[in-house]
Amino acid sequence: MKDSYLTSITKQFEYYKSLGDKTFNQLSFEELQKEFSQDSNSISIIVKHLAGNMLSRWTNFLNEDGEKEWRHRDQEFIDTFTSKDELLKTWNLGWECLFKAIKPLSQNDLERIIYIRNQGHTITEAINRQLSHYSYHVGQIAFIGKLIKGKHWQSLSIPKGKSSNYNQEKFANKKGRRHFTEDL
Repeated sequence: MKDSYLTSITKQFEYYKSLGDKTFNQLSFEELQKEFSQDSNSISIIVKHLAGNMLSRWTNFLNEDGEKEWRHRDQEFIDTFTSKDELLKTWNLGWECLFKAIKPLSQNDLERIIYIRNQGHTITEAINRQLSHYSYHVGQIAFIGKLIKGKHWQSLSIPKGKSSNYNQEKFANKKGRRHFTEDL
């Protein structure tokens, strides 16, 4: 189990990606672009920001600063998507970059120092920083999706009023070590 952190963190990232994917499946392109007020971010804008961050942070992350010169962060907050397919392609490109960077890591890499805006981080710290950042924004994506769909929203977790049923199913299984995402 010496690589349990890397296995767990990969599953966590996959879980948050899946929450975004399940949200996108429920929404039209127009809904993905909906802004609730001036200066609020639509799901489209959040996707553009997340992908920009992922590409900057994880491209050549072992040898280059995580804030790339080619990144134009302020432009990430201007919605330029012309279709849902383009949005999904950008979303997936960011995640592919992340997984390509972290899946080859070994336990021995975790204490290596990398830089984000000239601030040194162990790889573990950098991964934790990005997991927090991405889960924050995926939560926003899901919440905005739920606001848009209202009563037609399909829950991404345990639906209201269904906790007892969910727990009954879980406790019907034998005790065992497994990641919570394995049953989703």
